[in-house]
Amino acid sequence: MRKYWWKILGVFLIVYSFTMGLLVPLKPGIAYFEPGATQAGKAYEMTITGYNTFYTKATAAPRVWLKYDSVHMLIADRVEVLGDRQLKARFNLPGSLPTEKQVAVTSLIIDDDYNGFAVKPGSVFITADSSLQEISIGKAAWGKTEVSGVHEKDQFNFPYRVQLSETIRNLYYHVPFWFAMFIIFIAGITQSVQYLRTNNPEYDYKSMSFTMVGTLFGVIGLITGMIWAKDTWGTYWTWKEVKMNMTAIALLVYFAYFILRQSFDDDERRARISAVYSIFAFAAMIALLYVVPRMVSSLHPGSGGNPALGADDLDNSMRLVFYPAIIGWTLFGVWLTSLIYRMQMVRERIYDQ
Repeated sequence: MRKYWWKILGVFLIVYSFTMGLLVPLKPGIAYFEPGATQAGKAYEMTITGYNTFYTKATAAPRVWLKYDSVHMLIADRVEVLGDRQLKARFNLPGSLPTEKQVAVTSLIIDDDYNGFAVKPGSVFITADSSLQEISIGKAAWGKTEVSGVHEKDQFNFPYRVQLSETIRNLYYHVPFWFAMFIIFIAGITQSVQYLRTNNPEYDYKSMSFTMVGTLFGVIGLITGMIWAKDTWGTYWTWKEVKMNMTAIALLVYFAYFILRQSFDDDERRARISAVYSIFAFAAMIALLYVVPRMVSSLHPGSGGNPALGADDLDNSMRLVFYPAIIGWTLFGVWLTSLIYRMQMVRERIYDQ
């Protein structure tokens, strides 16, 4: 039983990531509201629809703010609870804005003692008549209130992101497959290097097995990414998204590895050329997936020179599922590789007989 501990751990972590990733609810948030624009100096009444909220369970009426910056904000004069997911908030907007610009873009903030606080940044557009605009009056009027005493929901939840909503759970499957693929490909090229050093055919079969599983994980990662893209971007594939295009090219490079192996009858020559090609394919994958996308703008995190998986992409609750998922799928990939390797060795022994 001891020698199978890593297999048991891998299965446990995969089951854990599926269970937690699918069942843990998202934090309450702001789904949408209307109207999204108004004019300074008028009464502004907005209807807000929450996500995963229970406004009727709050002991006091929720508080609603329009926040321009850290010192200029307004609190709603009246907030009416219409239901668990709906609020109606009314603001008496000053005639001037706290800025020289004719349009102020404000964030919407809601807080109550049951759901906690939720923020929808850059959501409400307020325009002002430039002829009536007096900045000093605007700053004074918008600086009378502050966001204070907000509540934190005392429950384990995943964050709510307006653009992603429930699809944020795909982070526990789409991205871990890529991480596991990367680790498995590294294991594959180490076996290729070992073959070039020793000419031991076992290293060739191990390298091929790792490459086969790594390519499979890459295909699954691409498919889960396409499903995610359909929900968030509105299409399964866009040629304007550089990372998707580079991923397709990288997988084609690895598909060519298997075609290359079939083109040689001599075992030693096939193994040697395959080992060299696998090293080239891995270097190409690094350039295509981790270098080129950082040089251009992209819808993916970590593009345009920005780091991925930072504080804006992952919070502590997500890390408790994300990292175990990476470990679980990696261990599963190693297990699958060992099965493929053993099948190859059995096949070779049958052919030798």
